Parts: sequence; C-alpha cells; structure tokens
Amino acid sequence: MDQNTENSQTGNGVPFKVVDLTREKRKGVVATTLQDLIVRARDKMGLPKDIPVKIVLEQDGTEVDDDEYFSTMERNTTLMVLINDQRWLPPGKLPRYQIIVDEPDSSGMHTKRNLGGLVERLQGDLTHISMLGGKDLELLSDMDPESLADIMPDKTFLEQLKEASGRFLSEKRQAQEAMELLKLYHASQ
Repeated sequence: MDQNTENSQTGNGVPFKVVDLTREKRKGVVATTLQDLIVRARDKMGLPKDIPVKIVLEQDGTEVDDDEYFSTMERNTTLMVLINDQRWLPPGKLPRYQIIVDEPDSSGMHTKRNLGGLVERLQGDLTHISMLGGKDLELLSDMDPESLADIMPDKTFLEQLKEASGRFLSEKRQAQEAMELLKLYHASQ
C-alpha cells in the first residue's frame, strides 16, 4: 500500500502546495480526496463556491480530474487552481497585470486588448519593442502611465516603456520621411 492511499484511509491527508494562475498566491493544503482539495483550496485562496475550479499540475498543466489520478500525487506536489476559463501557461508567459484603458469610441475594446497584450509581451522581453509597427508604438507612446498606476504597480516600467515607444516611433517616422524624400529625388532625376 502506498503512502498516499495509507494517508487517505487513516484520514491524515496528504500535504499539497496550491498556487493561483499568476503563481503569486501560494498556500499549503492537506487533503484526502480531490473534492476535499478543491474545497480547502477554495477556502485558502478566498474563491467563491459558485466559481468553476479546475486543478492542474503547476509544472506542466496536466489536469487532475479524478480521485484515482489524485491518489498518485506525491506529498508536497504543487498544484494550480484555475478558475472560470483560465488556462495553464508556463512560468514567464503569464500576464502579470491586466491593463485596462477606457476608450470612449467604438475602437475601445480593440485598444484595450492591444495595449494590455503589448505591455504584457514587452514586460517579458523589452527588446521586442524594436519589432513593433507604427500603430502599436503610437498606442504605447500615447498611454498615460498615471491612469494605469492602480492596475500596473510598476509605474517606472510604464514610463520607460512610453518613452522608448516614443523614441522608436519618432525614428520610424524619420526613416519613412527619408525614404519618401529619396523616392522624390529619384523620381525627379
């Protein structure tokens, strides 16, 4: 008889580490069954009972969906609690913050998604800024870091991102103007 089965039968339970999608909230939970784990994880993570929950292995996203598989888990396995439609992503690919910008016009939803996605992508690797197009650079250079401060605590990052975006946008526009001048020059020859 393995240790987990023995613990389940004696009622002692097995200790697990439970994390949320961002991996920032970490809790210890002792459970005897998958349902027991879900109840205790909800309680520790402060999740309402009416929100759908899915348990996956933190390391690779394998879903733990029955007691048979759950009973094979080793002590102190790290499990991730996903809510609603959240999907597992590897570390480093996760959005740390969700940026929401209010836009009065009909293009607002598109702008919200674009800005949030751009900031998340660039937060992982700022060198990608050099590959952005004019519209993306304009969106970033026009953002207001002050209005995003309550959502994105790293105001310095937002200010540096805005400044760098403005620089790259200016350089792209200068390059385009230079190309147009060259075309005019060659056309006049």
